[in-house]
Amino acid sequence: MKHDPELTRRSHVHYATGKEKLRAHAGMVLFSLLVAGSFSVGGMIAREMDPLVASLLRFIITTAVLAGITIVMFRQPLGRPTRPHRFIVTGLLLAFYIITMFIALQYTSPVSAGAVFTLMPLMSAGFAYVLMGQKTRPGVLLSLLVAAAGAVWVVFRGDVDAILSFDVGSGEILYFFGVLAHAVYAPLLRRYQGDDHPVAFGFWVNAAATAFIFLATIPALIDVGLAEVTLKMWLLLIYIAVMATTLTFLLMQYALLRLPSSKVVGYGYLAPTTVIIMEGLLGHGWASLTVMVGALITACALIIMALLPD
Repeated sequence: MKHDPELTRRSHVHYATGKEKLRAHAGMVLFSLLVAGSFSVGGMIAREMDPLVASLLRFIITTAVLAGITIVMFRQPLGRPTRPHRFIVTGLLLAFYIITMFIALQYTSPVSAGAVFTLMPLMSAGFAYVLMGQKTRPGVLLSLLVAAAGAVWVVFRGDVDAILSFDVGSGEILYFFGVLAHAVYAPLLRRYQGDDHPVAFGFWVNAAATAFIFLATIPALIDVGLAEVTLKMWLLLIYIAVMATTLTFLLMQYALLRLPSSKVVGYGYLAPTTVIIMEGLLGHGWASLTVMVGALITACALIIMALLPD
């Protein structure tokens, strides 16, 4: 990832065009595929390890990888960061999202959590306007609403009764605040980067998040013997850390400097669709035609969103 300080300075109000814009959108499609691919791997890890401990190890590996990339590949120093409040704020928001997600899933179902998640792009568009003056065009907003409706349809497997019986409990409320934190986090990444090298900036954000997750995980660590973690689990954790955390973070950061925050976060709606496609290609069975219609609506809405002016 080549660092362009001039692009960073102009990125609060200007967006990329031409091939640069196309690369940003392509990067977010890859982002969605990597996130989708991580679900099955994450499920394998969660069956054998405490989720918070697994998240802590994942972030430790991610931070180490980013440190190596920064120093070896880009020859950037990792001395004391300037304006450290930036990393404290973004790291805390990211850690808060991860922690609330795992706690909330103890009280609610993944389906209900997925429904709450659909609020994120719309909230992110609102925070982008408040924090950076980014205005979301009516067409983009409409596309996000249609994509959200398609995502909800997929999450609830096309079951109208399940959608209508959606009950807001303590888990949904807690996860809502986590989603709110992530909605603030996305535009802040763009606002705070300044002239910092993007990979070095990513290292400090993840290092701060790791520290906060560690504090939340201390009680669980007491009962965990890391020597008992199998080689298979370490390999899966490394895969998640490199592909589904490090690479996706860099892809999002790249896109956020070139596209409106609302468009970037909107690609999260592709996750249910890409999971359906990957599960089918892997021979695990295809979703029903009713569910596929919802996935198609989401994909078409996001294509229209990508083509609309920024």
